[in-house]
Amino acid sequence: MVLEVALIDVIPGREDEFAAAYAEGHRTLHGTPGCRSIRMTRGIESPSRFVLLVEWDSVAAHEENFRATERFVTWRGLIGPFFAAPPVVEHFTDVPA
Repeated sequence: MVLEVALIDVIPGREDEFAAAYAEGHRTLHGTPGCRSIRMTRGIESPSRFVLLVEWDSVAAHEENFRATERFVTWRGLIGPFFAAPPVVEHFTDVPA
């Protein structure tokens, strides 16, 4: 399992619109083969900052099944207009305890 972490700064004052666009696009992302779960969080101290957490089967599932498809175009078309800057996106794996 791979965790995609996306740090998203939204244009101040447009947070509710962004959240609504995310709710609409959630179905597109969640239906992607290899996508295990999705969670969006919002900053308390920085309410214009959101963190998207997506569990994928692999980095390839994210890149090939989502980013390289029309699903990504649809997703970005919904949420992209609210970005204050391009999101910072990285992949992570669990560290055994």
